[in-house]
Amino acid sequence: MNRIILMGRLTRDPEVRYSQGEHVMAVARYTLAVDRRGRRNQDGNEQTADFINCVAFDKAGEFTEKYFRQGMRVLIYGRIQTGSYTNKDGNRVYTTDIIVDEQEFADSRNVSSDNSRPASPNVVGDSFMNISDGVADPDLPFN
Repeated sequence: MNRIILMGRLTRDPEVRYSQGEHVMAVARYTLAVDRRGRRNQDGNEQTADFINCVAFDKAGEFTEKYFRQGMRVLIYGRIQTGSYTNKDGNRVYTTDIIVDEQEFADSRNVSSDNSRPASPNVVGDSFMNISDGVADPDLPFN
């Protein structure tokens, strides 16, 4: 079974490109800084995070492009995929990416580092509907 769950903060805004061909799809790449507790690196210093490359395709990629920004804490579900290629110097480079199956916000909207983005319509804070002033419903017990 190849399944991974990670929670971390985006180290920068996602990079999104669109594939060419018959079925055009979004391909979003981003890096998550995932806290590592109680570990020491080679120098004996405490390492505070691992930086994990993530790739989201199609609808997940479009969602990433629209909503994810540097500093946001997100929760992702996916799988590990390894690969390799030969770089321009002729050296073999090995890669490890997380292929994102599902992703979601791990902080409330108010904690987001980018306050310039508009909030979703009719949503205040985490999940409460914003009922406009003057709207009354006789069936509600708190009018």
